[in-house]
Amino acid sequence: MHRAALAALGLHDWHYQLLPAPPQLFEEIVRGLPAAGFRGANVTIPHKEAALALADLASARAQAIGAANTLSFAEDGAIEADNTDAPGLLAALGEPVAGRSALVLGAGGSARAAVWALREAGARVLVWNRTPARARELADELGAERAAVSAPADLLVNCTSVGLGNSSNTFKELPVDPETLGRYATVVDLVYRDGGTELLREASRRGCAVVDGLEILVRQGALSLEAWTGLPAPLAVMREAARRGSHPAPDDPRHPSPPSRQPAPADPRRAGEAAGP
Repeated sequence: MHRAALAALGLHDWHYQLLPAPPQLFEEIVRGLPAAGFRGANVTIPHKEAALALADLASARAQAIGAANTLSFAEDGAIEADNTDAPGLLAALGEPVAGRSALVLGAGGSARAAVWALREAGARVLVWNRTPARARELADELGAERAAVSAPADLLVNCTSVGLGNSSNTFKELPVDPETLGRYATVVDLVYRDGGTELLREASRRGCAVVDGLEILVRQGALSLEAWTGLPAPLAVMREAARRGSHPAPDDPRHPSPPSRQPAPADPRRAGEAAGP
């Protein structure tokens, strides 16, 4: 996706590559990137909290969410952290959420970004998690409300991994069922599968607008690219490349890793993705 975008922008001396980073070596690897010619890095789980912790500067949203998925390196080597997951979600929705209600399923890092983004945009946000204490903790911290069971809302946002594996278990593991999906105007699933997840297929059948995880991936990736290059991201190119390179069940539906590649020769400006083992 990023490689296709760089080519479309004519940045042929830029390279985007996979950077495996075991947790115990993550900080050492990241601190060495500026001197190696990198301009930035996307950060996947399980490194997002560590990325925020090591940064010299961090955006207000990364600090509020408590995690960073995008690092940018200044000329002096300073590391700047941001979280593009949050604005990427709003961009993928493509419509204002102020005054609307949203039910967020999950209480992990992606849910934190979703809750913060929706709250900042003026929505009333409810949080459900199979462990009620986690939902309560997240809701209290970010100014949302805890939902003990599935609640009516304008938007339903699935931030759990349900649907990544056996899709037949979707409605056994989530607090919604096919018959009630129609009460949500829009259903968002951060999980991406070829052909759509069972949740999105059922939502579409019930007349809901749907947003899949790949579109959110494209939108957050576009914001990272723009931060590094200063150029508008070619969304159509990135979207097509992401769909061509997608797999039915990637390890992380929100941040699929690009293929591994050997480092480019000295000097070229580069961006990379620091992924866990």
